[in-house]
Amino acid sequence: AMPRAGGSYVYLRAAFGPLPAFLFGWTLLLIIATGATAAVAMIFANYSVSFLGIAPTWAKPLAIAAIVFLAGINYRGGVPGAVTQNLFVVLKLLPLGVLAVLGLVFVQGDPIGPFVGETFLPGSRGAAVLALAAGLGPVLFAFGGWQQLNFVADEITDPRRTIPRALLVGIAIVITVYLSVNVAYLWGLGASGLAGSRAPAADTMYAVFGDRGQRLIALGIIVSTFGFLDLVLLVTPRVFQAMAASGQLPARLARLHPHYKTPVSGIVFQAVWSSVLAGSNTYGALLDYVVFGDWIFFGATVATLFVFRSREGTKSAGDDTGGYRLPGYPIVPALFVTAAAYVVVGSILSNPVNAAIGGALIASGVPVYLLANRGGEAEPPPS
Repeated sequence: AMPRAGGSYVYLRAAFGPLPAFLFGWTLLLIIATGATAAVAMIFANYSVSFLGIAPTWAKPLAIAAIVFLAGINYRGGVPGAVTQNLFVVLKLLPLGVLAVLGLVFVQGDPIGPFVGETFLPGSRGAAVLALAAGLGPVLFAFGGWQQLNFVADEITDPRRTIPRALLVGIAIVITVYLSVNVAYLWGLGASGLAGSRAPAADTMYAVFGDRGQRLIALGIIVSTFGFLDLVLLVTPRVFQAMAASGQLPARLARLHPHYKTPVSGIVFQAVWSSVLAGSNTYGALLDYVVFGDWIFFGATVATLFVFRSREGTKSAGDDTGGYRLPGYPIVPALFVTAAAYVVVGSILSNPVNAAIGGALIASGVPVYLLANRGGEAEPPPS
Protein backbone atom coordinates (compact mmCIF):
# COMPACT_ATOMS: atom_id res chain seq x y z
CA ALA A 1 0.00 0.00 0.00
CA MET A 2 3.04 2.29 0.44
CA PRO A 3 5.59 1.22 -2.18
CA ARG A 4 8.29 3.69 -1.18
CA ALA A 5 11.94 3.22 -0.31
CA GLY A 6 12.44 2.63 3.40
CA GLY A 7 10.02 -0.13 4.38
CA SER A 8 9.38 -0.02 8.13
CA TYR A 9 10.68 3.55 8.30
CA VAL A 10 7.87 4.70 6.00
CA TYR A 11 5.17 2.79 7.90
CA LEU A 12 6.32 3.89 11.37
CA ARG A 13 6.55 7.51 10.25
CA ALA A 14 3.06 7.46 8.75
CA ALA A 15 1.51 5.74 11.79
CA PHE A 16 3.40 7.06 14.82
CA GLY A 17 5.26 10.14 13.64
CA PRO A 18 8.86 11.09 12.86
CA LEU A 19 10.56 10.23 16.18
CA PRO A 20 9.73 6.48 16.28
CA ALA A 21 10.62 6.26 12.59
CA PHE A 22 13.92 8.00 13.23
CA LEU A 23 14.72 5.66 16.12
CA PHE A 24 14.16 2.70 13.80
CA GLY A 25 16.52 4.14 11.21
CA TRP A 26 19.03 5.15 13.86
CA THR A 27 19.03 1.65 15.36
CA LEU A 28 19.29 0.12 11.90
CA LEU A 29 22.27 2.35 11.19
CA LEU A 30 23.98 1.86 14.54
CA ILE A 31 23.48 -1.84 15.33
CA ILE A 32 20.79 -3.80 13.46
CA ALA A 33 22.06 -3.72 9.86
CA THR A 34 25.67 -2.84 10.56
CA GLY A 35 25.96 -5.15 13.58
CA ALA A 36 24.42 -8.04 11.66
CA THR A 37 26.74 -7.32 8.74
CA ALA A 38 29.79 -7.37 11.03
CA ALA A 39 28.74 -10.53 12.89
CA VAL A 40 27.86 -12.49 9.75
CA ALA A 41 31.02 -11.28 7.99
CA MET A 42 33.04 -12.81 10.83
CA ILE A 43 31.09 -16.07 10.55
CA PHE A 44 31.86 -16.06 6.82
CA ALA A 45 35.53 -15.37 7.48
CA ASN A 46 35.94 -17.95 10.27
CA TYR A 47 34.44 -20.71 8.12
CA SER A 48 36.48 -19.55 5.12
CA VAL A 49 39.86 -19.67 6.87
CA SER A 50 38.99 -23.10 8.24
CA PHE A 51 37.85 -24.35 4.83
CA LEU A 52 40.92 -22.97 3.07
CA GLY A 53 43.32 -24.11 5.78
CA ILE A 54 44.86 -20.67 6.34
CA ALA A 55 45.82 -18.98 9.59
CA PRO A 56 42.95 -17.71 11.79
CA THR A 57 44.64 -14.30 11.89
CA TRP A 58 43.32 -13.77 8.36
CA ALA A 59 39.70 -13.89 9.56
CA LYS A 60 39.25 -10.18 10.29
CA PRO A 61 40.93 -8.96 7.09
CA LEU A 62 38.85 -11.44 5.10
CA ALA A 63 35.62 -10.27 6.78
CA ILE A 64 36.38 -6.64 6.00
CA ALA A 65 37.42 -7.52 2.45
CA ALA A 66 34.08 -9.27 1.88
CA ILE A 67 32.18 -6.20 3.12
CA VAL A 68 34.22 -3.85 0.90
CA PHE A 69 33.92 -6.11 -2.15
CA LEU A 70 30.14 -6.40 -1.89
CA ALA A 71 29.78 -2.69 -1.17
CA GLY A 72 31.65 -2.10 -4.43
CA ILE A 73 29.25 -4.35 -6.34
CA ASN A 74 26.20 -2.55 -4.94
CA TYR A 75 27.87 0.83 -5.49
CA ARG A 76 27.83 0.12 -9.22
CA GLY A 77 24.08 -0.43 -9.31
CA GLY A 78 21.11 -2.35 -8.00
CA VAL A 79 21.19 -4.81 -10.92
CA PRO A 80 24.68 -6.22 -10.16
CA GLY A 81 23.74 -6.49 -6.48
CA ALA A 82 20.46 -8.22 -7.31
CA VAL A 83 22.14 -10.64 -9.74
CA THR A 84 24.70 -11.50 -7.07
CA GLN A 85 21.89 -12.00 -4.56
CA ASN A 86 19.90 -14.28 -6.86
CA LEU A 87 22.97 -16.40 -7.58
CA PHE A 88 23.79 -16.87 -3.92
CA VAL A 89 20.19 -17.64 -2.97
CA VAL A 90 20.32 -20.61 -5.35
CA LEU A 91 23.77 -21.64 -4.11
CA LYS A 92 22.54 -21.33 -0.52
CA LEU A 93 19.51 -23.56 -1.05
CA LEU A 94 21.50 -26.34 -2.73
CA PRO A 95 23.57 -27.42 0.32
CA LEU A 96 20.56 -27.00 2.61
CA GLY A 97 18.51 -29.21 0.33
CA VAL A 98 21.32 -31.78 0.20
CA LEU A 99 21.58 -31.69 4.00
CA ALA A 100 17.85 -32.20 4.46
CA VAL A 101 17.56 -35.05 1.94
CA LEU A 102 20.73 -36.92 2.90
CA GLY A 103 20.09 -36.45 6.60
CA LEU A 104 16.65 -37.98 6.29
CA VAL A 105 17.50 -40.74 3.80
CA PHE A 106 20.92 -41.99 4.87
CA VAL A 107 21.02 -41.47 8.63
CA GLN A 108 19.23 -44.16 10.56
CA GLY A 109 17.21 -42.56 13.29
CA ASP A 110 13.85 -41.32 14.47
CA PRO A 111 12.94 -37.61 14.37
CA ILE A 112 10.30 -38.05 17.09
CA GLY A 113 11.69 -40.80 19.27
CA PRO A 114 14.63 -38.80 20.68
CA PHE A 115 12.15 -36.70 22.66
CA VAL A 116 10.60 -39.66 24.42
CA GLY A 117 11.89 -40.01 27.97
CA GLU A 118 14.22 -36.99 27.65
CA THR A 119 13.53 -33.67 29.34
CA PHE A 120 15.49 -30.53 28.51
CA LEU A 121 13.20 -27.86 29.93
CA PRO A 122 13.98 -26.36 33.33
CA GLY A 123 12.03 -27.63 36.31
CA SER A 124 9.68 -24.69 36.89
CA ARG A 125 7.12 -23.45 34.40
CA GLY A 126 8.42 -19.87 34.63
CA ALA A 127 11.99 -20.97 33.92
CA ALA A 128 10.78 -22.98 30.94
CA VAL A 129 8.96 -19.94 29.50
CA LEU A 130 12.12 -17.84 29.95
CA ALA A 131 14.33 -20.53 28.37
CA LEU A 132 12.05 -20.69 25.31
CA ALA A 133 12.05 -16.89 24.93
CA ALA A 134 15.86 -16.78 25.16
CA GLY A 135 16.20 -19.59 22.63
CA LEU A 136 13.84 -17.93 20.15
CA GLY A 137 16.14 -14.92 19.67
CA PRO A 138 18.89 -16.52 17.57
CA VAL A 139 16.38 -18.85 15.90
CA LEU A 140 14.29 -15.94 14.67
CA PHE A 141 17.45 -14.14 13.54
CA ALA A 142 18.09 -17.15 11.27
CA PHE A 143 14.55 -16.88 9.86
CA GLY A 144 14.84 -13.12 9.32
CA GLY A 145 15.46 -11.14 6.15
CA TRP A 146 11.95 -11.14 4.71
CA GLN A 147 11.35 -7.55 5.88
CA GLN A 148 14.22 -6.21 3.80
CA LEU A 149 12.32 -6.63 0.53
CA ASN A 150 10.14 -3.69 1.54
CA PHE A 151 13.20 -1.43 1.85
CA VAL A 152 13.45 -1.31 -1.97
CA ALA A 153 9.74 -1.22 -2.76
CA ASP A 154 10.08 1.75 -5.11
CA GLU A 155 12.59 -0.16 -7.29
CA ILE A 156 10.34 -3.23 -7.76
CA THR A 157 8.17 -3.70 -10.84
CA ASP A 158 4.46 -3.62 -9.93
CA PRO A 159 5.19 -3.64 -6.16
CA ARG A 160 1.54 -3.88 -5.09
CA ARG A 161 1.36 -7.37 -6.63
CA THR A 162 5.01 -8.44 -6.58
CA ILE A 163 5.86 -7.74 -2.92
CA PRO A 164 3.00 -9.74 -1.31
CA ARG A 165 3.64 -12.68 -3.65
CA ALA A 166 7.39 -12.60 -3.08
CA LEU A 167 6.94 -12.45 0.71
CA LEU A 168 4.49 -15.35 0.79
CA VAL A 169 6.48 -17.57 -1.57
CA GLY A 170 9.82 -16.68 0.01
CA ILE A 171 8.67 -17.30 3.58
CA ALA A 172 7.04 -20.60 2.56
CA ILE A 173 10.35 -21.76 1.05
CA VAL A 174 12.31 -20.71 4.14
CA ILE A 175 9.91 -22.52 6.49
CA THR A 176 9.97 -25.69 4.37
CA VAL A 177 13.76 -25.78 4.06
CA TYR A 178 14.54 -24.87 7.65
CA LEU A 179 12.05 -27.28 9.20
CA SER A 180 13.33 -30.08 6.94
CA VAL A 181 16.90 -29.33 8.00
CA ASN A 182 15.97 -29.35 11.68
CA VAL A 183 14.19 -32.70 11.31
CA ALA A 184 17.40 -34.00 9.72
CA TYR A 185 19.36 -32.70 12.73
CA LEU A 186 17.08 -34.54 15.14
CA TRP A 187 17.11 -37.67 13.02
CA GLY A 188 20.88 -37.73 12.70
CA LEU A 189 21.98 -36.44 16.10
CA GLY A 190 19.06 -37.10 18.43
CA ALA A 191 17.85 -34.54 20.94
CA SER A 192 20.88 -35.00 23.22
CA GLY A 193 23.34 -34.74 20.33
CA LEU A 194 21.63 -31.66 18.95
CA ALA A 195 21.60 -29.99 22.37
CA GLY A 196 25.34 -30.60 22.73
CA SER A 197 26.37 -29.61 19.20
CA ARG A 198 27.90 -26.23 18.39
CA ALA A 199 27.71 -26.94 14.63
CA PRO A 200 24.73 -29.24 14.00
CA ALA A 201 24.90 -28.91 10.22
CA ALA A 202 28.52 -30.02 10.11
CA ASP A 203 27.94 -32.78 12.68
CA THR A 204 24.95 -34.13 10.76
CA MET A 205 26.86 -34.19 7.48
CA TYR A 206 29.80 -35.84 9.24
CA ALA A 207 27.41 -38.60 10.31
CA VAL A 208 26.49 -39.09 6.65
CA PHE A 209 29.74 -38.64 4.71
CA GLY A 210 32.49 -38.02 7.24
CA ASP A 211 35.02 -35.26 6.55
CA ARG A 212 33.73 -34.69 3.01
CA GLY A 213 30.27 -34.04 4.35
CA GLN A 214 31.61 -31.52 6.85
CA ARG A 215 33.51 -29.66 4.14
CA LEU A 216 30.45 -29.59 1.90
CA ILE A 217 28.25 -27.98 4.53
CA ALA A 218 31.04 -25.59 5.55
CA LEU A 219 31.12 -24.42 1.92
CA GLY A 220 27.35 -24.02 2.07
CA ILE A 221 27.65 -21.80 5.15
CA ILE A 222 30.30 -19.70 3.42
CA VAL A 223 28.00 -19.19 0.46
CA SER A 224 24.99 -18.49 2.68
CA THR A 225 26.72 -15.84 4.78
CA PHE A 226 28.20 -14.17 1.70
CA GLY A 227 24.71 -13.91 0.21
CA PHE A 228 23.38 -12.39 3.43
CA LEU A 229 26.08 -9.72 3.35
CA ASP A 230 25.14 -8.81 -0.21
CA LEU A 231 21.46 -8.53 0.73
CA VAL A 232 22.06 -6.16 3.66
CA LEU A 233 24.40 -3.95 1.64
CA LEU A 234 21.91 -3.93 -1.23
CA VAL A 235 18.76 -2.85 0.60
CA THR A 236 19.65 -1.05 3.86
CA PRO A 237 21.11 2.14 2.30
CA ARG A 238 17.65 2.75 0.82
CA VAL A 239 16.35 3.34 4.36
CA PHE A 240 19.08 5.93 4.96
CA GLN A 241 18.14 7.46 1.60
CA ALA A 242 14.49 7.78 2.72
CA MET A 243 15.53 9.29 6.07
CA ALA A 244 17.78 11.84 4.36
CA ALA A 245 14.99 12.75 1.92
CA SER A 246 12.80 13.47 4.98
CA GLY A 247 15.47 15.71 6.49
CA GLN A 248 16.33 13.30 9.33
CA LEU A 249 19.84 12.51 8.09
CA PRO A 250 22.35 14.61 6.14
CA ALA A 251 21.06 15.38 2.64
CA ARG A 252 24.13 13.75 1.12
CA LEU A 253 22.73 10.33 2.05
CA ALA A 254 19.70 10.97 -0.19
CA ARG A 255 21.76 11.71 -3.30
CA LEU A 256 21.98 9.08 -5.99
CA HIS A 257 25.07 8.45 -8.08
CA PRO A 258 24.64 10.35 -11.38
CA HIS A 259 25.42 7.26 -13.46
CA TYR A 260 24.70 4.19 -11.29
CA LYS A 261 21.60 5.67 -9.58
CA THR A 262 22.55 4.13 -6.24
CA PRO A 263 22.65 5.78 -2.75
CA VAL A 264 26.43 5.69 -2.75
CA SER A 265 26.96 7.67 0.47
CA GLY A 266 24.73 5.28 2.40
CA ILE A 267 26.50 2.26 0.95
CA VAL A 268 29.93 3.66 1.81
CA PHE A 269 28.90 4.65 5.34
CA GLN A 270 27.36 1.25 6.06
CA ALA A 271 30.43 -0.56 4.71
CA VAL A 272 32.82 1.58 6.78
CA TRP A 273 30.90 1.29 10.06
CA SER A 274 30.30 -2.45 9.56
CA SER A 275 34.02 -2.91 8.95
CA VAL A 276 34.82 -1.04 12.16
CA LEU A 277 32.43 -3.29 14.10
CA ALA A 278 33.87 -6.41 12.46
CA GLY A 279 37.30 -5.44 13.74
CA SER A 280 36.09 -4.60 17.25
CA ASN A 281 35.92 -8.12 18.74
CA THR A 282 32.34 -7.42 19.85
CA TYR A 283 30.48 -9.25 17.09
CA GLY A 284 29.21 -11.92 19.52
CA ALA A 285 27.42 -9.35 21.66
CA LEU A 286 26.33 -7.52 18.51
CA LEU A 287 23.96 -10.36 17.66
CA ASP A 288 22.23 -9.89 21.03
CA TYR A 289 21.81 -6.17 20.30
CA VAL A 290 20.56 -6.92 16.79
CA VAL A 291 17.87 -9.38 17.90
CA PHE A 292 16.75 -7.08 20.74
CA GLY A 293 16.42 -4.05 18.44
CA ASP A 294 14.98 -6.04 15.54
CA TRP A 295 12.03 -7.40 17.47
CA ILE A 296 11.14 -4.10 19.10
CA PHE A 297 10.68 -2.60 15.65
CA PHE A 298 9.15 -5.72 14.08
CA GLY A 299 6.40 -5.52 16.70
CA ALA A 300 6.01 -1.77 16.23
CA THR A 301 5.83 -2.13 12.44
CA VAL A 302 3.04 -4.70 12.57
CA ALA A 303 1.23 -2.53 15.14
CA THR A 304 0.95 0.17 12.46
CA LEU A 305 -1.76 -1.97 10.84
CA PHE A 306 -4.12 -1.12 13.70
CA VAL A 307 -3.44 2.60 13.22
CA PHE A 308 -3.94 2.55 9.46
CA ARG A 309 -7.16 0.56 9.65
CA SER A 310 -8.60 2.82 12.34
CA ARG A 311 -7.84 5.84 10.16
CA GLU A 312 -9.48 4.25 7.15
CA GLY A 313 -12.62 3.66 9.17
CA THR A 314 -12.98 0.25 7.54
CA LYS A 315 -16.13 -1.52 8.60
CA SER A 316 -15.42 -4.95 7.13
CA ALA A 317 -12.98 -7.12 9.10
CA GLY A 318 -11.68 -8.53 5.81
CA ASP A 319 -10.57 -5.24 4.24
CA ASP A 320 -7.15 -3.75 4.86
CA THR A 321 -5.73 -0.35 4.03
CA GLY A 322 -5.37 0.22 0.30
CA GLY A 323 -7.85 -2.53 -0.52
CA TYR A 324 -5.69 -5.36 0.80
CA ARG A 325 -7.18 -8.19 2.81
CA LEU A 326 -5.71 -9.58 6.01
CA PRO A 327 -7.37 -12.87 6.98
CA GLY A 328 -7.74 -13.23 10.72
CA TYR A 329 -7.54 -9.52 11.53
CA PRO A 330 -7.12 -8.40 14.30
CA ILE A 331 -6.04 -11.73 15.83
CA VAL A 332 -3.14 -12.43 13.44
CA PRO A 333 -1.28 -9.11 13.88
CA ALA A 334 -2.06 -9.12 17.62
CA LEU A 335 -0.40 -12.55 17.91
CA PHE A 336 2.64 -11.27 16.03
CA VAL A 337 2.98 -8.22 18.29
CA THR A 338 2.58 -10.44 21.36
CA ALA A 339 5.27 -12.81 20.07
CA ALA A 340 7.61 -9.89 19.40
CA ALA A 341 7.08 -8.61 22.94
CA TYR A 342 7.77 -12.11 24.26
CA VAL A 343 11.11 -12.26 22.43
CA VAL A 344 12.10 -8.78 23.68
CA VAL A 345 11.19 -9.60 27.29
CA GLY A 346 13.05 -12.89 26.97
CA SER A 347 16.14 -11.03 25.73
CA ILE A 348 15.96 -8.69 28.71
CA LEU A 349 15.56 -11.44 31.30
CA SER A 350 18.11 -13.83 29.78
CA ASN A 351 20.83 -11.21 29.22
CA PRO A 352 19.93 -7.97 31.00
CA VAL A 353 23.36 -6.38 30.42
CA ASN A 354 23.25 -6.72 26.64
CA ALA A 355 19.57 -5.72 26.62
CA ALA A 356 20.44 -2.60 28.63
CA ILE A 357 23.22 -1.73 26.19
CA GLY A 358 20.88 -2.31 23.26
CA GLY A 359 18.22 -0.12 24.88
CA ALA A 360 20.76 2.62 25.55
CA LEU A 361 21.89 2.55 21.93
CA ILE A 362 18.29 2.96 20.77
CA ALA A 363 17.64 5.77 23.30
CA SER A 364 20.80 7.57 22.18
CA GLY A 365 18.92 8.44 19.02
CA VAL A 366 16.55 10.76 20.90
CA PRO A 367 19.05 13.61 21.47
CA VAL A 368 20.38 13.11 17.95
CA TYR A 369 16.85 13.48 16.60
CA LEU A 370 16.18 16.61 18.67
CA LEU A 371 19.46 18.14 17.54
CA ALA A 372 18.86 17.31 13.89
CA ASN A 373 15.31 18.72 13.90
CA ARG A 374 15.79 22.00 15.72
CA GLY A 375 14.79 23.90 12.62
CA GLY A 376 11.70 21.82 11.91
CA GLU A 377 11.09 18.84 9.65
CA ALA A 378 12.03 19.01 6.00
CA GLU A 379 9.08 16.84 5.00
CA PRO A 380 5.74 15.99 6.68
CA PRO A 381 4.99 12.37 7.54
CA PRO A 382 3.78 10.45 4.48
CA SER A 383 0.08 9.73 4.30
